[in-house]
Amino acid sequence: MQLISFINYLIGTAFFLCYIYQIYYILVPFMKKEEKSYRGEQNRFAVLISARNESKVIKNLLDSIDAQTYPRELTDVFVVADNCSDNTADIAEACGAHVYRRFDNVNVGKGYALNYLLGEIKKTYGENYFDGYFVFDADNVLDTHYIEEMNNTFAGGYEVLTSYRNSKNYGDNWISAGYALWFLRESKYLNYPRMLLNSSCAISGTGFMFSKKIAKELGGWNYYLLTEDIEFTVDHVIDGYKIGFCKNAMLYDEQPNTFRQSVRQRMRWARGYFQVMCHYGTRLIDGMRKGSFSCYDMSMNIMPAMILSLIMIIMNGTALVTGLAAGISVQPILHGLGMSVWGMYLMLFGIGAITTVTEWKNIYASTFKKILYAFTFPIFMLTYIPITMAALFKNVEWKPIVHSESKTLAEIKSWN
Repeated sequence: MQLISFINYLIGTAFFLCYIYQIYYILVPFMKKEEKSYRGEQNRFAVLISARNESKVIKNLLDSIDAQTYPRELTDVFVVADNCSDNTADIAEACGAHVYRRFDNVNVGKGYALNYLLGEIKKTYGENYFDGYFVFDADNVLDTHYIEEMNNTFAGGYEVLTSYRNSKNYGDNWISAGYALWFLRESKYLNYPRMLLNSSCAISGTGFMFSKKIAKELGGWNYYLLTEDIEFTVDHVIDGYKIGFCKNAMLYDEQPNTFRQSVRQRMRWARGYFQVMCHYGTRLIDGMRKGSFSCYDMSMNIMPAMILSLIMIIMNGTALVTGLAAGISVQPILHGLGMSVWGMYLMLFGIGAITTVTEWKNIYASTFKKILYAFTFPIFMLTYIPITMAALFKNVEWKPIVHSESKTLAEIKSWN
């Protein structure tokens, strides 16, 4: 029993040492002001959208692009209708997008679709026509100043940029709110502090852009792991690129609101994190050895929390079963495990509560739901532990997430 208590103590200490810097991140936005305000020349952009059976939502994204304050003639929209069996392609064409229909049941996933789309664009426009490339998911909706703000930050010399990720359906239930609150926290208390501290930010799925220099170097889209966004981020951080963050460019996307769909998606993410660490772990460690804090930061985002949580559950679970089989009192184990879980709940509640308070105006839900979902946020996050355990042993494949929240920007903001 004393051994288990000691192991739990070591795990708690390791958690603290690994992530204490993120506590500092929470303070940074209140301690440090932005020193630079960029206003660059207007660039020509290609918007890349990979869509699979997204007929219910894609029009809202395309309409929000048309409504941008940025000159529309400098933005070309390209949609790859990837293995679609609905009329996604027809809707996109009716909205004025350049549409490519792709059918490939072997190379399945967003990475393959983006690679195909970039190849088609290169054939038609060459490598120098566009200054930058945006990547959106079909369920996204953009704030009217999104591209204008991203262009301004692009002028700061960043080759890769990400943006503020908000939610279309925060108020659906505790699951959609759990996702949304995590992404709000990531924007406000991870990427924004990184930007202020001149460190590298992390791309989170959608709402990012890269320059033509990056496009030329890649020669397409070469990221096919289950979390291609994290793979893209880590690869460029290792290569010394500083990924920027534009806090004034806000994007809204739809979050799963059923537990089954959420488990499927997060299991893919968990397996994808393992894949990224297996593929890039040695290079990340080498980057840390050479003094790259960003490599350390990205490593912490990918793995330690999951591994430490798994060790805690496995060790305590094993001790519990062994104790029960031997007829030994397991009360100390249950008490220690309960205290560990309670400690994680309080820590996660603190993160969620701080984010809720500071991002209150950006959360489109009732006051009651904002408060309630700060308390359910830790429960949502703790469900990652069994999901991660399952991802270690289950064969996980990319599968599309069904999107059905058809909302305009005005409808998102008038949540009631």
